[in-house]
Amino acid sequence: NKNRFATKTFAAFLLPLVLLSGVAFAGLPTDQIKATVDKALVVLKDPRLKPAAKTKERRDQLRQILFARFDFTEMAKRALGSNWRRRTPQEQEEFVHLFTEVLEHAYADIIESYTDEKIVYTNERIDGTYADVGSKIQTSKGEEYSLNYKAHLVSNEWKVYDVVAENISLVNNYRSQFNRVISHNSYEELVRRLKDKSEFAGAPRK
Repeated sequence: NKNRFATKTFAAFLLPLVLLSGVAFAGLPTDQIKATVDKALVVLKDPRLKPAAKTKERRDQLRQILFARFDFTEMAKRALGSNWRRRTPQEQEEFVHLFTEVLEHAYADIIESYTDEKIVYTNERIDGTYADVGSKIQTSKGEEYSLNYKAHLVSNEWKVYDVVAENISLVNNYRSQFNRVISHNSYEELVRRLKDKSEFAGAPRK
């Protein structure tokens, strides 16, 4: 089921993408993303961090770098779409915080089960300060799925603002869900549901 795989793929690579550190100058986006994923796998495979008692330590390590590698403000802005401009600066700040928490809550458990997939980087397109990096995920069962990263250049670093698995955009899918709540209810109701953290998913579920 492609939609189910897309959900799991977002989960697998949302946090691992942020584990690249110490990049002094911007290189090719693919190089940075590959290095990030490689370092993520090292952390996820570390036997010292696998026991349940080490869950908090493992996730804290991921979280410390998360804010440096993902542009959550850009992701939140795009996920809220035209409604972003209607919010006050204080509301925008609150939304970014809530959106980040929802992403972390939604994928913390699933991400740690992914360690054996083979990743092949297939193409790269750079347009000024924006880049698309294409890859394929090859599973142990011989299945193959596409996974593309959208990034932009910020202070000499390529920061990811969207992940597209099997042509399903993480940001676009959230935007559809958020717009539906705002249209049928209100922005205030969206905030309430975001605080609950249990409703929204980054990709359609089976």
